[in-house]
Amino acid sequence: MGRNPMRAAITLCAAAALAVPMGTASAAPSAQHATTVRTEHGRHTQDPVLVDCAFQPQVRPEAFILACGDGNSRLVSLHWMRWDASAAVGRGTNVVNDCDPYCAAGTFRPYPVIVRLDQPQASQTEPGERHYTRLTLTYTDGRPDGYPRTVTYPLSG
Repeated sequence: MGRNPMRAAITLCAAAALAVPMGTASAAPSAQHATTVRTEHGRHTQDPVLVDCAFQPQVRPEAFILACGDGNSRLVSLHWMRWDASAAVGRGTNVVNDCDPYCAAGTFRPYPVIVRLDQPQASQTEPGERHYTRLTLTYTDGRPDGYPRTVTYPLSG
């Protein structure tokens, strides 16, 4: 990191924060295997979508940012067992920055979770599109300090 690791860490964190739009819990851009809601021919899927930090619809993403502003909490290695008109359920890992002694110098720690998406609603901007509006995490083996075993977040769309 050069001669001044503190300056480099702060610069890196600031750049990461500026690279992602601010917002409530939303999806991260998915990996190459996830399918977006709109195909090349303009058709829509019937199942709800997950809206990412860039307001793009995603279906079965492999990664998902919970903290769009700073990226200090994200889901990775997502494997979906269910994705339908009423809910989606999968397993993955919540990687959370412990921010110790402060966030720029913190350590990202992994926690296995079960992820549930539900309460789909019609999109106000995309006719025919529905998106999940609630995400629930259940920690299955350990959890970040101060977190309850089950955490629920509203999702923007």
